[in-house]
This record gives sequence, structure tokens and C-alpha cells, in this order.
Amino acid sequence: MYYLYYRGYYPLYFYNPYLPIREFPPVDPEFFHQSANETKKLMEDASVILDKLADSKEFDEELMYAAQTSDIEEVERLINSIDISSEVEVHFNPDNLRLEFKSHVEETECCKLTVALRWR
Repeated sequence: MYYLYYRGYYPLYFYNPYLPIREFPPVDPEFFHQSANETKKLMEDASVILDKLADSKEFDEELMYAAQTSDIEEVERLINSIDISSEVEVHFNPDNLRLEFKSHVEETECCKLTVALRWR
């Protein structure tokens, strides 16, 4: 069997009667649906933290100073002092702050949201 390719036309697929037809299992969107809802909660918590960072230069100064001096406990204390319900992992260096929000559904990590902010 020959194909004539011209003017950028390439067939997306072709039928071969000798290849088995690939069957897929039925889909169950329940976990995906729960994951999407959990991610919305993570986004709400991230928004609360970003609002605090955008509204308070004093808080920003404390956080930046603690990060620049590698005071891990103080950076985590400051982030956790903001009223959120999600689990947050805090990563930082003297130039930036990265927050990883995580959530679980049925004891399985379903979703993660990362927020990265630079101050230099």
C-alpha cells in the first residue's frame, strides 16, 4: 500500500486489518473530580497567602530577613501563622520563596500546587 504525501497532507492514522484493535478500560472520573475540587481548595489557600504578602510589607520584610539568614523555623512559623487548611512545604533561598501546597484524597496524594516568588 502506497501513500502519496503532498502539500503537507499526512494521514493521522491508517487502518490495518492485521493489527488488533486496542481496547481501553472504562473511565471513572470520580478520583479526577475529587482531585479538581481539592486543587480549588489549594488555590484558595494560596490566594490567602498571596493576599497577606501583597498587603503587608512588614510581614514581607520579616519573611525575607528570615529566609536570607536561613532561619528555617521562623520562615515556616511565619507562613503557618497565616490561617490556611492545606499542607504547605516551604522552600527558600536568599533570592526566592517556593510554596508547595499538597492535598490528599483517600490517603493518596492527588494534587500539588506550586507558587514561586522572587524578591531579587
